Amino acid sequence: MADAENFIQQFIDEDLASGKVSAIRTRFPPEPNGYLHIGHAKSMYVNFGTALKYGGTCNLFFDDTNPSKEKTEFVDAIRRDIEWLGYKWEKEVYASDFFDVIYDYAERLIREGKAFVCDLSADEIRETRGTLTEPGVESPYRNRTPEENLRLFREMRAGKYRDGEKCLRAKIDMASPNINLRDPVIYRILHETHHRTGDKWCIYPMYDYAHPICDYLQGVTHSLCTLEFEDHRPLYDWVGVELGFSPKPRQIEFARLNLTNLVMSKRYLKKLVEEGSVHGWDDPRMPTLAGLRNRGIPAGAILDFCARAGVTKANSECEIGYFEAVVRDWLNLRAPRAMAVVDPIKLTITNYEGEEEVDFEINQLDPSAKTRKIRFGKTLFIERSDFSLDPPPKYHRLKIGGCARLKSAYIVRADEAVTDANGEVVEVKCTYFPESRSGADTSGIKAKGVLHWVNAETCADAELRQYDHLLRDADYAGQDFSERINLESEHIFSAKAEPALFEAEDGTAFQLMRTGYYKKCAEGGKLVLSEIVSLKDNFNK
Repeated sequence: MADAENFIQQFIDEDLASGKVSAIRTRFPPEPNGYLHIGHAKSMYVNFGTALKYGGTCNLFFDDTNPSKEKTEFVDAIRRDIEWLGYKWEKEVYASDFFDVIYDYAERLIREGKAFVCDLSADEIRETRGTLTEPGVESPYRNRTPEENLRLFREMRAGKYRDGEKCLRAKIDMASPNINLRDPVIYRILHETHHRTGDKWCIYPMYDYAHPICDYLQGVTHSLCTLEFEDHRPLYDWVGVELGFSPKPRQIEFARLNLTNLVMSKRYLKKLVEEGSVHGWDDPRMPTLAGLRNRGIPAGAILDFCARAGVTKANSECEIGYFEAVVRDWLNLRAPRAMAVVDPIKLTITNYEGEEEVDFEINQLDPSAKTRKIRFGKTLFIERSDFSLDPPPKYHRLKIGGCARLKSAYIVRADEAVTDANGEVVEVKCTYFPESRSGADTSGIKAKGVLHWVNAETCADAELRQYDHLLRDADYAGQDFSERINLESEHIFSAKAEPALFEAEDGTAFQLMRTGYYKKCAEGGKLVLSEIVSLKDNFNK
């Protein structure tokens, strides 16, 4: 991993030094109930990155214990996202691979008097679980004999009972200070078709019970989880000890990644998709990895961000501006430059005849980047905001009698403005100075402003898409986002772009001069420029 040694690595170093383990195996354990978001990128960074650091392996482990929410579509999407970030898994494993073994272990716990079938409803179990200061109340079914529990459990498997009519609970301690140890449910009845096992099962193990078993059966040495599983660790350990796992995997928790102004919950992201608030899981405004990829954010920038954010034990929240700053820094070093005009007005150079090509620097920060040719001509488009009939003080763009440089070309002087019936400027007539060509300027004219432009004869029509954050504010993370969603977060404009953008490969990221970073794509033969991140850095470093 790129960052300095973190507390996870310190634990692993201890286990290696003591001889507890000789080789490291981790696993990345998504549930296939939605698309992965940027928070999962950090989990990948921790799990895959830790394995890489120690020359170990990392499995892709699908926690598919809840068939009511899981789909093959999500499995396929998860694979694509991991591959896009550049990680490779050792084995692809599913909890459902182990359903028979997990069931056999449950029967073993029943025979040993460590689990019982309970007839209480989910609400009744919650009501009797107790509080942080008061112990729970034992179920009236807790003292059933192992023989009766075994019969009932097998009847559950055979489909004799309805959903919620019975469940299997571990028999631990209803007075435990850790509520997760107060006879937790380890199997529930669920008559749902599973995306892999079909209708073979109508009972499914709970995650807290299946998790340590699946880790052990995979040979996982260190189960790296986000911090919300810290209180569940005693149950993880209880399962491993009671079932005699040796060596028992070690669970270590780290802080999850939280970003302001983003919906960081698959449940709410699914709601946005299903209600049509966004165009889909891969909408460029979504924090899903598919959305970020569609927006044009490079995989390398996401990994760089994860490395900079680091691996910590304490929960915290990162400003979205910091993430955008990392993406901006990444693209600034690598993205080719190009020109597009968002709100064009015509600029006519009255004393220019013919046409020529000028050299345009592709990226002055990239030593391998050179120049490319751009066709210059008599009629151009510039931004409407780059000309003013009534300029404010210290205005360095075009005004009547004032000069500015056209990027990579010549200095021009504005002589006349043509207006329409409403008094709006539709054309600026200029004079150019032949001796002021960029790279060979002998004119002696001092022009502070540098304007981007496109050739009116050769430019391409483009659709420019810009995005605001999905959430209007940065507060109340983790709450119901429905009232805070910015439904007007996508803005579409017509623009004029130089032909190099139309000819570029789809997915190429460009820095549009003085505008922002954009991804090029073509839709139905139309040039679309989709904003990746603005040029303006709002993050207070």
